[in-house]
Amino acid sequence: MRLTVNGLARDIDADPEMPLLWALRDVLGLTGTKFGCGVAACGACTVHIDGEAVRACQVPLGEVWGEVTTIEGLGTDGSLSILQAAWVAQQAAQCGYCQPGQIMQAAALLAVVPDPTDDDIDAAMAGNLCRCGTYPRIRAAIRQAAADLREAG
Repeated sequence: MRLTVNGLARDIDADPEMPLLWALRDVLGLTGTKFGCGVAACGACTVHIDGEAVRACQVPLGEVWGEVTTIEGLGTDGSLSILQAAWVAQQAAQCGYCQPGQIMQAAALLAVVPDPTDDDIDAAMAGNLCRCGTYPRIRAAIRQAAADLREAG
């Protein structure tokens, strides 16, 4: 089957029932998307399909309905996206395992709510768990990225 992943058309020879997560990691070698729980409860595997944040562990490959964007596809020409740069500036990551999913969820939020309140951020990020508890730094990074995106215009 053919999927568009991070702007590139990719042919994937895999069972249509294989979760998108495993196709990304094991077939395409895009290991930024992480396996966390396998039941869509932690958000570590969050990617975008047509701009919508989804849990890749729960989407069968054969049911992917549009272009897939992973953490590797957020930046351009090897540069960090504004959101990723804010994550670094705010030192949001501790162990870093959940951060790709956190960033992908935050990107989906900022795409629809360019100036989110703390309540907006908390509601959007509620399904993404961080064992290290860096939630205040994650919130600060999202606020910084929102401001930087508005300034970049």
